[in-house]
Amino acid sequence: MTVKIFDTPDVQNFLKAVAGFDEQGGSHRAKQILHRLLSDVYRLMDDFDVSPEEFWSAVSLLNELGKESQFGLLAPGLGFDHYLDKRMDAADEQAGLSGGTPRTIEGPLYVAGAPVAEGETRMDDGSDTGAEVMWLTGQVRDTQGKPIPGAQVEIWHADSKGNYSFFDPSQSDYNLRRTILADAEGHYRARSIIPSGYGVPAGSPTDQVLKLLGRHGQRPAHIHFFVSAPGHRHLTTQINLAGDEYTYDDFAFATREELVVEATRIEDAGEAAKRGLEAPFTEVVFDVELASTADPELQSRHKRPRALEDETAPAKREPAEA
Repeated sequence: MTVKIFDTPDVQNFLKAVAGFDEQGGSHRAKQILHRLLSDVYRLMDDFDVSPEEFWSAVSLLNELGKESQFGLLAPGLGFDHYLDKRMDAADEQAGLSGGTPRTIEGPLYVAGAPVAEGETRMDDGSDTGAEVMWLTGQVRDTQGKPIPGAQVEIWHADSKGNYSFFDPSQSDYNLRRTILADAEGHYRARSIIPSGYGVPAGSPTDQVLKLLGRHGQRPAHIHFFVSAPGHRHLTTQINLAGDEYTYDDFAFATREELVVEATRIEDAGEAAKRGLEAPFTEVVFDVELASTADPELQSRHKRPRALEDETAPAKREPAEA
């Protein structure tokens, strides 16, 4: 069947009615966006001769995505997060804004309210006994190389099985999640464990969509960061650990060459002792550059739904010597 009805007056008037153009209330912008979206989908149904079976199969899959709360997982897999980053990069270029560590996607697994430490902290709770100890450190500077004292460095990552606390009930609260206030020289230091990469749940709605596209759902080992300081642009970024099988084949399209970081294994007992560790351990160094801005909006992360973001309880604060 090759029926084409999209361009008929009847369908065009129908689209306007569905989008609420004939109604006084509602949001004009929402009406415009929905009209465009529906127009593109209706035209697609004409062009690809979509059958009722195919349509309702897609609806069923969307229902499953919602039931499993996986829209946030599928979105980066379909490139939406990376496309938003590319748009923000282009907007920066158009506005003449340059410099600073590159941004990349946030992902759906941030949890607000992680314990706060000054200068140095331990991120893991010690329960992942088979994991490699990681010494994660870096310095936050401005684009002229000047340290930014007190910069806020929020870090979160998976455990050695690829799972995140809060979303994995077997882990303790805020395991592998911390906020560090950089010291007077802009340095932050954290003892943690080397995270594992992970894949989308096998057989899940997200996995089903990716398999339809002939794609995998694997992510490399990576570490997430929010970095902020007054007078500077907020940075949302993550680093990928070099050498992972999926470092340059990330289903979420988060890899940027400047954000691929070497992990150096150190077996010298003396070096370990300097950090209060036992050899061997793996050192990861990630220095951050923040660009300056006077715009208050650019100094904060953009608004989106995040776990516990609306909670009013203050974050737990760790002792300065932690």
